[in-house]
Amino acid sequence: MSTPRLELIGITRRYSDVVANSDVSLTVAAGEIHGLIGENGAGKSTLMKIAYGAVRPDEGEIRWNGAPVAVSSPAAARRLGIGMVFQHFALFETLTVAQNVALVMPQRQQRSAVAERIRTIGNRYGLAIDPHRHVHALSVGERQQVEIIRALLQSPQLLIMDEPTSVLTPRAIDSLFATLRQLAGEGVSILYISHKLQEVRALCERATVMRAGKVTGVCDPRAESVAGLSRMMIGIEPIPTRAAAHAPGATALRVSRLSLPPLEPTGKALHDISLVVRRGEMIGIAGISGNGQNELMAAISGEDRRAPRDAVSLFDRPLGNSAVSARRAAGLAFIPEERLGHGAMPSLGLDLNLLLTRSDPAVVRFGLIRKGALSKEAAAIIRHLNVKAAGPSAAAASLSGGNLQKYIVGREMAKNPAVLVVAQPTWGVDVGAAAQIRQALVNLRDSGSAVLVVSEELDELFEMCDALHVIAGGRLSERIPIGEATVELIGEKMS
Repeated sequence: MSTPRLELIGITRRYSDVVANSDVSLTVAAGEIHGLIGENGAGKSTLMKIAYGAVRPDEGEIRWNGAPVAVSSPAAARRLGIGMVFQHFALFETLTVAQNVALVMPQRQQRSAVAERIRTIGNRYGLAIDPHRHVHALSVGERQQVEIIRALLQSPQLLIMDEPTSVLTPRAIDSLFATLRQLAGEGVSILYISHKLQEVRALCERATVMRAGKVTGVCDPRAESVAGLSRMMIGIEPIPTRAAAHAPGATALRVSRLSLPPLEPTGKALHDISLVVRRGEMIGIAGISGNGQNELMAAISGEDRRAPRDAVSLFDRPLGNSAVSARRAAGLAFIPEERLGHGAMPSLGLDLNLLLTRSDPAVVRFGLIRKGALSKEAAAIIRHLNVKAAGPSAAAASLSGGNLQKYIVGREMAKNPAVLVVAQPTWGVDVGAAAQIRQALVNLRDSGSAVLVVSEELDELFEMCDALHVIAGGRLSERIPIGEATVELIGEKMS
């Protein structure tokens, strides 16, 4: 047999009393596309950070092309030929795309040359990004494209990809897969981490399965069903989403002819957008990332108050230029696509994070925080959605991405909002957690709430929604009943 490209042998990593990886071993051959799957909190991301030099193992050995190595830093990993696309982006928000890419280039290059290389690789692989845009003005999907381009520009021998397609369209995913197969054919090894089991089955030749920080098996995913892979990952098959028969009620959320210039010079303008969401109804918005989703969500949530007063209404009450607090008082809840720093404060405990959206006498009285009440509510959310956390006071940053997403969803749904607006509800979430979140959203809809979902997961929208819109270029399509929607029709409108 040929020498493996990467070997992780007996890797153990502890964080205080939590064991993230316990005696984990993994082998990737040259030119192999190897999957790494497991539920949220299984230890996958920690293991990949060890391989990339971002985290040091407490025990174990790393071998590169057969020789023991000490991967002391990401720079050392890149010198070896290891590139990584992170699920949680490693980008400087105040710098441009080109400046972020230049930081990891092995030799100093002119900014114009870096920008031209970004355009070339982006056009080649369907990841076109303006190299002169600042990262803080990019959507989550666009930031992920920057990570992929940056890794490909390093000509890696091993490319680690952590949830690389979580906010890409089906067409972009097909293009990425073609790129990965081409790279593998040229001898590049791909280590592919994903919760999308259909992708792993379609792309990977072997897959290592992790649960609770340990390896539970290695398989050929092409020979396994999605249900079989789910059982290996989480012990059970995901439960299909079930919805009750219902008739929509009165209009809860109305957006009327909303037009706004972009907040940022490189942002997206909104053009004459209108939509209606009624009680007991879930409406989905599909679209390629960066086409105005963020701007629309900001206008609805109240983070952008530039809209005319009658452009956004809740239960026929005009609130287009009202503050977030007024919209929450009218029954609106909002779950943003970005978890840390927007949906939650990283350094605060889960209990104190409740204060981001709560100030009623149950948790704050006479200006004093009722810590016991907050802890009780946080514990209830943790139990209800099976959030893996050290406890109610655990810092938000200590949770895996999927578990933090479950907690934020639970926090916003705890008070049964009359209107819930949610962006990317299952981004980077494993199959079991995604099924829980989708069912929770459907249950909220069935209880009479109005739900508006922005997602780039078409399967998710088709599974949950009563009707769809497509956003492209800051314009919203007509309402499409779910019975008339097809992947081809939605994909055409997205393009």
